[in-house]
Amino acid sequence: MRKSKIKRETKETTIDIRIDLEGTGKAEVQTGICFFNHLLESFTKHGRFDIKAKSLGDFKHHIAEDTMIALGIALNKALGDKKGIRRMGDAIVPMDDALALVAVDLGGRVYSKVEVDFTKKRLNDLNSDLLVHLLETFASNAKLNLHVKLMRGDNDHHKAEAIFKALGVALSEAVSLTGVDEVPSAKGVI
Repeated sequence: MRKSKIKRETKETTIDIRIDLEGTGKAEVQTGICFFNHLLESFTKHGRFDIKAKSLGDFKHHIAEDTMIALGIALNKALGDKKGIRRMGDAIVPMDDALALVAVDLGGRVYSKVEVDFTKKRLNDLNSDLLVHLLETFASNAKLNLHVKLMRGDNDHHKAEAIFKALGVALSEAVSLTGVDEVPSAKGVI
């Protein structure tokens, strides 16, 4: 079973995350940040993973950031040696007026390029300028390439949600099993 559990404790936060890559899209997310919960639930539902996350801490910034650190580490751990995975995945996802493109490569090389622009400073109870950082933090800790391009959109809520849904769909494709019991790399290792 491709699942993992991460507990991350710092002076600022306590994060407990579980991920099951063979899930059904069930999310139990408690971060104390309603909009962040909503984004993680959308990611989980459309990625068809099961995720349990309980995050406590001093500031919303630290809670969200450390949650994405732990989620990235948990994803990488659940993949193990990455034998048999597709490795790459992409998605173009609409959300009403918004259209987001996300592509990932689980090849172990960290890189992220996130092109998104928000007009509001806050998305409900989360600062909009934090979203780019959260995606980059996730990519870094999951040890993956992440490309995000918001192709269009007017409503900031829809933009953010389209991105997280697309991330779930792209990762679902990348972690899917091909039936070939080898590492998907010409080098033989990832």
